[in-house]
Parts: sequence; C-alpha cells; structure tokens
Amino acid sequence: MGRSRRTLPEELLLLALDPTTGTTAQPQSLDLGLAGAQLVELALAGRIAPDGDRIAVVVPRPTGDPTLDCALELLRRRGAPVRAVHWIGGPRLGLRQTYLSHLERCGMVHAVEGQMCGVLPTTRYQATDNAISREIRARLDSAIRTGVPPDPRTAALAALAHAVGLGKHLYPGNEGRSSRSRLRDLIRHDPMGGLVAHAVMDVQNGVAAQPRRAAAGPAGRQATGARAAEPARGVPAQPHRGSMARAVAH
Repeated sequence: MGRSRRTLPEELLLLALDPTTGTTAQPQSLDLGLAGAQLVELALAGRIAPDGDRIAVVVPRPTGDPTLDCALELLRRRGAPVRAVHWIGGPRLGLRQTYLSHLERCGMVHAVEGQMCGVLPTTRYQATDNAISREIRARLDSAIRTGVPPDPRTAALAALAHAVGLGKHLYPGNEGRSSRSRLRDLIRHDPMGGLVAHAVMDVQNGVAAQPRRAAAGPAGRQATGARAAEPARGVPAQPHRGSMARAVAH
C-alpha cells in the first residue's frame, strides 16, 4: 500500500484533531475507532472480509503499512475468524498515540511541547497543513448535504466518526442536529464500515462484556473453556491516570 493515499485511521484522527488547541476530541473512544478503522482499511485492501459478525483473514500478504500489517498479523495468528466487537475491545489502547507519532514522522502534524498545571509535561499536535483536514471534512459535508451515496471509504469514515462521538464535535449545537442525524444515516452505505461502527458502539455500551448464555448447571455456572471466556476481551482497558510521565494532551 503506497503513501499516495491516506489510510482511514489517519483520516479519522485528523478529523478528530482540533486545529486550534492541538487536542483530539473523544480521546478514549477514539482508540476504539482507530482499531475499527484499521479493520475497514484492511478490508478495502482485500486482506480481510466480514464473516457474519466476525472478521476473517482472506489474504495474509502485508500491505506495506507497518501499523496495519501488525494488526493483520495479529488477526492471522488467531487462526479463526474473530468477532469484531472482541477485536476492537481488545487491549490495543494507545493507537491514538501510535498514529499521532506516525503522522508526525510523515510530516502531517508537528508536536508542541508544553506543561499541564505548570508541572506535568504535555505534548500537543498541530496539523502542518490544515487543507488536508478541510478536504476530509469536505467529503463528509458533501455526503451529508447532497444525499448522494458516498464512496465506501467516505461512508466508512462517516460511520466511524458517528460511532466514536465526533458528530457533536463536527456539527455542534442545535443547528448541527440534522447534520448529526444524516452523519449517522451514512452508516448504511458500507457494510464493513457499518459492522465495525456498530462493534465500536457495542464496546462502549458494554455489550461485549455481557456473559454468554450458558447451559444451566447445578450451581448456574457458565461452561468453561476459551470460548466461554472470550467476551471478557471486549472490555476496553482503562488508561492509567496516576502516572507522572509525559502526558499527551487529549
């Protein structure tokens, strides 16, 4: 995969990045959205495909993008299709920082050092070319305004933006209500984007954490085994807040 086209995770992050403050909207759910965006990008590249509510690797050949290829290899190692909700809710928090550092290496953002409360070092990120973010936003605006079915990439981006809660960031207030509604409706235009977006929302709503219904036993215990324990992977780990290490501004 060449660098002539931005990937969906990159676009989602640039869409969430505030050009004034250098912070990202919806920082916690954004990690989940980035994991989902990786799945959609791999599907667009023909490496994976939906299998019901699961994701199956169909072509394990690397894409040439190191971050995507890491996700592809992890999926391949599973050996069997994995539920999208379990993959997205797995222990992959930190993707936001991974992609911010990636965009910095690519020259699309630059780091701005600062301090929080005059003590804790922080790093904010400013886009080096706001025209890129405006172009991404314009694609969403056009799809919302015209009602013309967007291309799969734009439809998936809209679905992910809605899933992580960027609607209120992009289209705030009462005047943005109809745009937020149409943003949500774009989810139906791309099956893979819709599958992943619903999985992101399910993780946030704790659906993946619900135990599977087990056969009734003397003590009402669930069946044991790897499959019975699998739903626990749908619970996103929470970031540690007590560290005095360098903080990345949200």
